[in-house]
Amino acid sequence: MRFKVRSECKYDNTSEPSRWVETSVRPKGVPGTAATDLDCVWHNLEYMDCKWLAGKNARSDTEYALFYWYDGLESPKKCNNYSVCEGIFECIFNLTFPKVSNTYPTISILIKDDSEEIRPLCESKNPTTLVKPATPKAVTLSKIKDGIHLEWSESDTFPANCLYYEVEYHSDDPDTAQTIKVEYNHTTVPSVDPNSKYTFKVRAKPKPECYSSKLCSDWSEEKSIGEKPDSMFYFVLIITIPIIVAVSTIILLFYLKRLKILILPPIPDPREILKRMFGEQTEDSQSGAKDDSVNAYNRLIKEEEIHSLVLTETLECSYSENENR
Repeated sequence: MRFKVRSECKYDNTSEPSRWVETSVRPKGVPGTAATDLDCVWHNLEYMDCKWLAGKNARSDTEYALFYWYDGLESPKKCNNYSVCEGIFECIFNLTFPKVSNTYPTISILIKDDSEEIRPLCESKNPTTLVKPATPKAVTLSKIKDGIHLEWSESDTFPANCLYYEVEYHSDDPDTAQTIKVEYNHTTVPSVDPNSKYTFKVRAKPKPECYSSKLCSDWSEEKSIGEKPDSMFYFVLIITIPIIVAVSTIILLFYLKRLKILILPPIPDPREILKRMFGEQTEDSQSGAKDDSVNAYNRLIKEEEIHSLVLTETLECSYSENENR
């Protein structure tokens, strides 16, 4: 590590600084054992969350410790909320300042191990670049006239007018989502379709005039209002309507045909009438001749039976007389 020092003498609003004097201190520990990829986030101006990875040459059982200091602390403090998960080291410590203040001191962070083999890591962080607001809570929706009014809770840890919000909403298709910028913790979306379902979510961002951070909060839980049209209802309707129309058309055509017959009966063809008339007479004459021949045949049979009966009786009588004699 290299250090530079100089002095400055002020007199009557004038100053003349001395030249810089440089010195260097060779860091202790084995190269490649220091913590790497240090990343810190200042959540909602309440606590600092720092994460880092072990050095490539550090032992697997290395136990890093994080210390922090800023102007106003009497001595460096050790972060005690320490954890390791899947090779990622994490430590969380409280960090708050008066709410009325918009200026914050630089945070100095030291990560080291008790072993002299582990090289320490020293970094300075500007907290205004690490600010991440809390997720907006209690999002409420209500319909007003032709629009939708939404409101959510406001963070009480930020100074006034140091946050703005983004509201994202969409109707039935998430791909048509729109985002609007809001200065306060409420807004109204006008000209919405009363027959559509709308879904909203909100997130907070620090204002550039207050903080240099590019971080934004997580999106709030999605809230919806309105009723989504029942697609099954429309599907059944699309299938049912053509069937009803087809059946109605068939029934109508059937009754129209019968009605036409009643109103405009067909005119008979004279030739057909004559054919039927002469055809019936021919059939009657043929039927009469056939009946006469049948009757004559029946009479002939009956006469033969009678003659046979008379002859039989005559023979029996003659035979009886001969015996009596």
